[in-house]
Formats: sequence, C-alpha cells, structure tokens
Amino acid sequence: MSDDRLVLHRRADVRRAATLLAAGMPVAHGFGSIYALTARGDAVRRVNALKGRPLGQTGSVTAPTGHELDAFDLSALPPGVSPRLVHEVVEAFGAVGPFGFRGPAAGHVPAGLAALDGHLRTAQVIVPGHACPSQAFLAAAAEAVGHEPLSISSANRSRHVTGGLDAPVHWRADALRAELPGVLVLEHDDDAAARARFPRHTTVSTTILGLHRAERSHGRLHLVLERHGSLRADDVARVLHGLGLGLTIGARAAGRLAPRAYEDALRDVG
Repeated sequence: MSDDRLVLHRRADVRRAATLLAAGMPVAHGFGSIYALTARGDAVRRVNALKGRPLGQTGSVTAPTGHELDAFDLSALPPGVSPRLVHEVVEAFGAVGPFGFRGPAAGHVPAGLAALDGHLRTAQVIVPGHACPSQAFLAAAAEAVGHEPLSISSANRSRHVTGGLDAPVHWRADALRAELPGVLVLEHDDDAAARARFPRHTTVSTTILGLHRAERSHGRLHLVLERHGSLRADDVARVLHGLGLGLTIGARAAGRLAPRAYEDALRDVG
C-alpha cells in the first residue's frame, strides 16, 4: 500500500481526513463492507454535484455510535413506538452491522438533510455498525464540525449519470478512485477483511427501517422496511422478532439492491 494513501486504522490519517472534511471537503471512506461519501451537513449540494445527482436531492445523516438518534425528534414517534424501543432497535442493528433508519427529523436538521413523508418532516440516518473502523473517523469528523449533523451518500456516480436503474456502491478503493478521480479516500486497511467483518451483509447500500410509521398485525407492532439493501429482510425480521416486533415490507422495498460486480470478485458475501 502506497504511503500517500489515507487508511482508517491510522490515527493521523483519521485526524487529517476529519480536518479536511470540516474545511468543506467530502471524504470517501470505508463504511461497513463498502465505501461511503461523508461531508459536512451543509455540503449536500457539493456532494450531489460530485456524484452527478440533482443538486437539490436530499442527503442522509450519519453519526458515530451513541449519537445515532441525535437527528430524530423522539417526541414525534408514532403510537406504540417509544423512545426506549427506538434505542433498543438502533442498538440491536448496530451490533449486527451497517444499517439505516428513517424517523421524525429534529428541528436542528438542515433542509438538505430532511424530507417530507406526507406531512411529517423526516431524516434518514445511516450508520456503519459498532464494529466498523470508520467509527473513529465519524467521531473525529463530528468533533471537527462542532457536532453539527454530518451528511452521507453512497460512494459512486449517480444513476442520473450512468443511466442505470441503480448505481451500485463501491467496495474497492482502487475502483472508487477510478470512478471519482480526485476524491479524498480514507480506505479500509484491507477491503476483503472489511467485507468479511460483516458476513450477513452484501456490498450494497444499507437496508433502511422506518421508525416514523408502524402497523399492528396479529397483536404485534410491525415496523416498515423502507429499502431492502445490504441486510436481508429475513435477517431484519429476526432481529425485530427478538425485540417482540414484526416487520412489514414497504412498497419501495419489494426488490433488493444488486451489488457491483468486479472481475476479481470471488463471491457475493450477502
């Protein structure tokens, strides 16, 4: 590995990347078993331009462990979904690996990181899992920006540029650099080891669970799957079952995201 590359396991590299992020530069970094683009919360338009997305497209929020719920207004949860239950759900999925949650947006979340679902203003929070080395970078980045929200997006060119139905996220640092030349990359020490760290996840954007809507069926509270991504729906249902909850598959989660294929890929780790 070249000495001029930045690596997640090196503290000095993490500090440098966090400082550059605070100065306004998006950082592509290892995130669970894939790569993500993280930036200041007010840099959503810059990230959209980098990816080739519509400039006004809403971004997602990310945060280190312990701050996953900072972007949510826990007083606006639906009936039957308590703040304590949300904490339990977030903790359970953090132990499994990278995951996403959508819930009522807190008032301090900027416009570029919030979207309406009906009349409810919501935020989408994407986290890498407790075991991911990117936790150190997210903590350093959060501190560097004064604990303002951090924005996150998949590390790839937008489908608006590629013309595909989906733009699969990268899980290899060298291929990411080729697709987004000039982007600052804080890479996994070993991309294969990063994938092996989360064996139940495939190399696509995270699965997303709604916390702002709930349904009751057969006497059990069900949360709604909003995106079927890296973690299979049956694994999501298994985690929720352990908390006494059920799972409903939302209309947008009917199909699962497909991973990016590389010529040297030996297997689909999903």
